[in-house]
Amino acid sequence: MSEIAGELARVKGAFGQPTLTLLHQRQAPVVITIFRAAFGRNNRPIPTARLHTQVEEHLAAIRRAGESEVPVGTGREICQRWMRGQWLVRSLDEGGHEVYALTSHAQQALELVKNLARDRATLSEHRIATILGTVRRFNSEANPDRSARVTILNEEIARLQAERDRLVDGADLVSATEDYMLEGFTELLSLISALPSDFARVEERFATIRTEILAAFRAEDRPAGEVIDDYLARADALMTATHEGRAFEGAFTLLRDDALVTQLREDLAALLEHPLSDGILSDAERAELRGTVRLVRDGLDRVLAQRSRVTATLKEYIVSHDAARDRELEQTLRQVESELMTWMATTGPRATHDVPLLPARVGVDHLRERFYDPADDVLPERISTPDPDEAPPVSLADLVAQGGPKLATLRERLDAALESLLPASSLGTLFDDFEPSLRRPVEIFGLLHLAADRDWRAEDAVESFAAVRPDGTRRTFAVPRTPLPDPDLPEEIA
Repeated sequence: MSEIAGELARVKGAFGQPTLTLLHQRQAPVVITIFRAAFGRNNRPIPTARLHTQVEEHLAAIRRAGESEVPVGTGREICQRWMRGQWLVRSLDEGGHEVYALTSHAQQALELVKNLARDRATLSEHRIATILGTVRRFNSEANPDRSARVTILNEEIARLQAERDRLVDGADLVSATEDYMLEGFTELLSLISALPSDFARVEERFATIRTEILAAFRAEDRPAGEVIDDYLARADALMTATHEGRAFEGAFTLLRDDALVTQLREDLAALLEHPLSDGILSDAERAELRGTVRLVRDGLDRVLAQRSRVTATLKEYIVSHDAARDRELEQTLRQVESELMTWMATTGPRATHDVPLLPARVGVDHLRERFYDPADDVLPERISTPDPDEAPPVSLADLVAQGGPKLATLRERLDAALESLLPASSLGTLFDDFEPSLRRPVEIFGLLHLAADRDWRAEDAVESFAAVRPDGTRRTFAVPRTPLPDPDLPEEIA
């Protein structure tokens, strides 16, 4: 390929970038105007619904102004086209709401238009001095010869010392000319206006890394640990191997140094208070210079938030990823493909088969309300053997009082009552004649048990049993009345 053909290929590649694609279309002035009006210089994220409304309102105002080359469609449709053109990006903010933000390509286009809209500075003493100073400082920091660096530093120290001594001795203070101040402010504004697009490029690079890492996870051709190590290495290289990353690291270092931040604010305040600044800077340019530190802070916050979202996404994927389930899905799809090939081998080329788009609903009469809980399978704590000396003292009388009915004693009392001259008429009457130790509630069950053994039948009527508990409290129970047989009557009549 010839040199001119290679240059043509590079130029075509540049024109294929979204930045020049935006500037090359007929509607570019309208689109750039809407971007500048909606997002401002800080590229603040805007909720999706609000931007849709703003786009429609701005387009209506532009049409009323007589402009014919305007985008058509609703605000939502236009924003979606701008997203496809890589000028807008949609993401979630910290509150989980969808927002729009300008891409680095759109911000670069805005920066180019902004620079062209300013009065272009011509060749001046300030520009030449800036070039000379930059080259001199660059050489002093990069020159590999130790003696050369020392010589440059000595010359700079001597120059600064001479200037200081001249001012201390009362020499005339050389004031900056208006052209010098105009050139300086123009270069300063150009440098500051490039910061938002640099930060946006770092954000987009992190998003690209997230997409590539997730694709590597899904491919499962490498271990997860190797993919994570690759992500960490690329994230570190992003901060050192790219221009945007180095700018980010420099800004981050600046904001961590309170002295440098304070010095930057003081220098900007001194420049804005210069007598010639009122005739050079507009109110918007003053606000732009005054908000430089805030601009850098906002850009850093967005980059750090994007990096945190990448890390959170990777963590969530690692925690929730089930390799066995993915393998089962892959096997199922392969079985479907195999069955499809079998079916195609036995049918004609125009054969059809109705396949439902969605599987049929499954009728479930009852869904489980309680699922497996691992805590249910935890063994109980081992029962420790108590010390016999610590057991409370219990007497035999207490154990007997808490036991079951005294069937032997009740049987003797029952036989004695049947043999007496004046027997009791029922079990309740007999029970009431017992001493308190034999009138426990459990003794009622004992009497009923003995009566059932002798086949004594209860009546429909009930009678009261006045029981006495071992602690002395009384309780009355209503029990079906069971009459005692008359010993003078024959057994069959009873």
